[in-house]
Amino acid sequence: MSGDERVGPPSFGTERDTLRAFLDYHRATLAMKCEGLTDEELRRRSMPPSTLSLLGLVRHMAEVERAWFRRVFEDQGAPMVWSDEIDFQAAYDASGSTRQEAFAAWEAEVATSRRIERAAGSLDQAGYQPRWEEEVSLRMVMLHVLLEYGRHNGHADFLREGVDGTVGA
Repeated sequence: MSGDERVGPPSFGTERDTLRAFLDYHRATLAMKCEGLTDEELRRRSMPPSTLSLLGLVRHMAEVERAWFRRVFEDQGAPMVWSDEIDFQAAYDASGSTRQEAFAAWEAEVATSRRIERAAGSLDQAGYQPRWEEEVSLRMVMLHVLLEYGRHNGHADFLREGVDGTVGA
């Protein structure tokens, strides 16, 4: 990994600015954990029988971004990226994937999520979560996605260390 170029969240700020900054920090963390690795290294699995890999995490987070922003606030019927069903596990199998394919999908979903969040009038804006069959607020969605990144960036720490011994950040 090269130098840490992530922008840390503000020590003070509005709730929305803080949530946005933490989300972007965690998005940048996932990208940083993948820096400098080949497609083969990014596809390296944690341990059998798991299909978990760094590239699988990037693919999974594209699904998470889509499921929690696009499907909740714009198009409840939008298909998942890597499965015909709502199957988040399908994204973890990155055996036939490349950095280019996975990152293009993830970056597109992140851009859509950012656009949706910035266009919302407030954190109280309601969207409909079709899997739960109930309305949820933008605040709840941002917190949920932030927690997903926190959880999976912990996985990314271990996966990266297993690939080339790199630790930290």
